[in-house]
Amino acid sequence: MRFIIIIITALTFLGSKAQSSYNMSLAYQWKDTTLVPSTIHDNTYNEIWGYEQGGREYAIIGSTDGTHIFDVTDANNVDTAYFIPGRVQGAQIIHRDYDTYRNYLYIVSDEGASSLQIADLSFLPDSAPVVYDDNALIERSHNIFIDTAAGNLYTCGGATNLGVNFLSVYSLSADPINPQFVTNCNNDVPFWTASVGYVHDIYVKNDTAYCNAGPNGLFVIDFSNMANVQSIGSITSYPHQGYNHSGWLHSSGDYYALADEDHGHDVKILDVTNFSNITLIDTISTNIDPNSIPHNLIFKGDRLFVSYYFDGIYVFDTSDPYNISLSAYYDTSLRPHLAGKFQGNWGVYPFLSSGKILASDMQEGLFVFDPLFPIGINERKEDNFAFVVYPNPTKESITVTTTLFDDALDYSIMDLNGKVVKSGNLLKAQTKISLDAISSGFYVFGITKNDGSRIVKKFIKE
Repeated sequence: MRFIIIIITALTFLGSKAQSSYNMSLAYQWKDTTLVPSTIHDNTYNEIWGYEQGGREYAIIGSTDGTHIFDVTDANNVDTAYFIPGRVQGAQIIHRDYDTYRNYLYIVSDEGASSLQIADLSFLPDSAPVVYDDNALIERSHNIFIDTAAGNLYTCGGATNLGVNFLSVYSLSADPINPQFVTNCNNDVPFWTASVGYVHDIYVKNDTAYCNAGPNGLFVIDFSNMANVQSIGSITSYPHQGYNHSGWLHSSGDYYALADEDHGHDVKILDVTNFSNITLIDTISTNIDPNSIPHNLIFKGDRLFVSYYFDGIYVFDTSDPYNISLSAYYDTSLRPHLAGKFQGNWGVYPFLSSGKILASDMQEGLFVFDPLFPIGINERKEDNFAFVVYPNPTKESITVTTTLFDDALDYSIMDLNGKVVKSGNLLKAQTKISLDAISSGFYVFGITKNDGSRIVKKFIKE
C-alpha cells in the first residue's frame, strides 16, 4: 500500500482542519443555506452524477429537497439548468442516487414514501421534465446501477412492490420510461438470502454483477440468464474487513476496488481475473486519522477516484496495482474527524470529457475541480521504481524486492501512529527482514529513494 504520510500528516491537528489540496484546483462551488440538513447525519447534500449532451457538461447533485442540475461547461459562468423536486423532501432525506441511460436520468431515494423518478435530459439546458414518477415498482432504493449494454437497472436495498428488497432487476431496453420487472433476488434466486443477502451497492458490466454485500463481502453474479442466476465467485473474508459499501471495476476487468465504510479501514484492490480465486493485491489509505472512512469510488482508466468522509477527494494512480501512488487530493470539508459520524465528502464523478471532476460534500454542496495531473485514460508512471513487500499478512518476517537497485536504500517500519519500530538499509534487490521484535498489528514499510523521495507500503503482522 502507498501511504500518504509525509504529505498529509501535518494537515490535521487537535480535531481542527485546514483546507488542503494537491494537484487539484477548485473551479466552482455551490451550496444553498436555505435547504434543511438531514436529522441523522446533518447532510443537506448527497450523491453526485454527471451528464453530457450537445457539447455541454452538467453536474447533478442530490439534496434533502430534490435533484439540482447545473450547466458547468464554463466553470466561470455556471448556470442552474433545472431543479427536480423529490417525491419526499425535508430533514428525513439522507440518500438520493442517480444513473443515466440514453437521455434519461433515473432518480431514487431511500427514505420515506419515495419513488422512482425518470427525467428526460434531452431538453437541457432549457428543462429536464419528469416523465415518470411512480412507486408502483420501486418505493425506496439505496443505490441503483444501470448495465447500459443490456439495458437493465439494478436497485439495491430499500423496498419494492414485493416488500423489502435485497436486489432487484428491471429492464429498460424496450422502453426507458416504462421499466419492466425482471427478477427480485431475495424471492426468485434460491441461494440469495442464505449467502449474498442484502446488497448495499453494485457494479455491473455485460450481465456480470459485483455485489457489495456489506459484512458478507463481495459476490460476483452472472445475470446473463435471469431465469437461472448463477454465483460465479466471492470473497467473504479478507484482511481489515468491514462493511463492504461500494466498489468499481477497472476497465481491463482485471482489478476491482472496494471501500469498507468503517472508521480507519482501507480501500482494497482485488485481483478478479479468476472468480474462483479472488485475491487481495493491495490496500490504500489516506492515513490522516483513525476516524477516516472511504465512501464511494470510481475507476477512470488507471486513476482511482475515492471520496472519503472528512478527508475529501483522493485520486490514486493504479497503473501498477502492486505499487499504487497518490495523484491528487482536495479536502472538501472543514469538519473534524469524529467517531461514529458520517460527514464530509459523499461522492465523485470523473467522466466529463473536459476532465473536470465533480464532487459532492454532505455539508458544503457541489464542487467542480480542474485536475492538475494527466487526465488521459491510460496514463503510466514515468518512474519505474517499484517494490513489493510479502507475504502479507505475515507472521515472522517480510521479504522486500525492489527494482532499479543501484545503491543501499534506507528503510523504516512504522506503526499507524507514526512511531518507527525498526529501521535499516536494503543492501540488495531482495532482502528478508525479521519481525520477531514487533508485535501484531498494521505497519507501514517505507523506502527513502536516492533522490530523497519516499514510497511506502502497508503490511499486517499476525
